[in-house]
Amino acid sequence: MSAFARSTLAAVVFALGSGGATLAETPMDGAAFERYTTGRTLSFNAGGVPYGIEQYLPGRRVLWAFIGQECQEGIWYERGDMICFAYEDYPEDQCWHFFETDRGLRAVFQGPDGPSTELVEVEQSSVPLICEGPGVGV
Repeated sequence: MSAFARSTLAAVVFALGSGGATLAETPMDGAAFERYTTGRTLSFNAGGVPYGIEQYLPGRRVLWAFIGQECQEGIWYERGDMICFAYEDYPEDQCWHFFETDRGLRAVFQGPDGPSTELVEVEQSSVPLICEGPGVGV
């Protein structure tokens, strides 16, 4: 095996083992996303900084909170290869590509200007999201 082939193979093995993006990476479909999330509360970071927490309820319902803010009730649905969220007090739906990695979910926001914010799952629990402030709970 040539040195080039060995270095290429090493790069592919590293990418596959690191949980990062690969050329063959495919977004989760609605059924896979539902199996992974229902009954769980997931915490996400963006760029290594705590971002938010979402509880995934039966019937594709969700409860979301940015860190330090009030909870928002919503639903999620499948649109093409994206998972989209509609929240009660937010005017526009939020669509994401979700990828299952060996470290948890990775989500990439699909905005009107293309992909932007990337979130990574950092914690998973079966404990419900605790909401503070007006309109608490589900």
